[in-house]
Amino acid sequence: MITKITGKLLALRDSTLTLGVGPMEYEVLIPEFTRRQLQLEVNHDISLHTIEYLEGNPMQGRLTPRMIGFLTEAEREFFELVCSVDGVGAKKALRAMIRPVKEVATAIEDQDAKSLAALPGIGPAMAERIIAKLRRKVPKFALMVARAEVEADVESDVISETFDVLRGLGHSESEARRLVDAALSAKKKYKDVQALLQAIYQQSHG
Repeated sequence: MITKITGKLLALRDSTLTLGVGPMEYEVLIPEFTRRQLQLEVNHDISLHTIEYLEGNPMQGRLTPRMIGFLTEAEREFFELVCSVDGVGAKKALRAMIRPVKEVATAIEDQDAKSLAALPGIGPAMAERIIAKLRRKVPKFALMVARAEVEADVESDVISETFDVLRGLGHSESEARRLVDAALSAKKKYKDVQALLQAIYQQSHG
């Protein structure tokens, strides 16, 4: 199974892109939020974190292998979580993901069924099902910062690990998120969890 692919972005369409890898060209499906992040990357080298699935009806004997691409491992992980909800699946999740992961995760965490129901193909009943299954699994994704939003060069893994540490220290989810967001808004570089925690505590005791 291919989990990461690097090559030149040859073409970007509404829901797919073409990636040139040596003599091969791959068609990769992408959600809308990924397409927007890639608009300025045509003819540049990019890396995508990928998942594969089979599309079609096994009863008819025709299954087409498909690859879906994301710019970060965290985005891929969130997508797989959404796909795990009964009745969603890869095709529906692809169509629904028009907002950045952080926004969708925040809506789930806040039990904002109205915002989720407004996503393409979701609707009220599915929104409630997503909230019920994922509410406790999404706090770290609600902390994610889109690459274009922030000049601070912070790995999303560092952000989610720091969030986990703060939760372990007794902070509530909303308080932990507020502390991390405040530190990130300083637009500084935090190379590891320790550096980010230090900034948070300097800020909260400053």
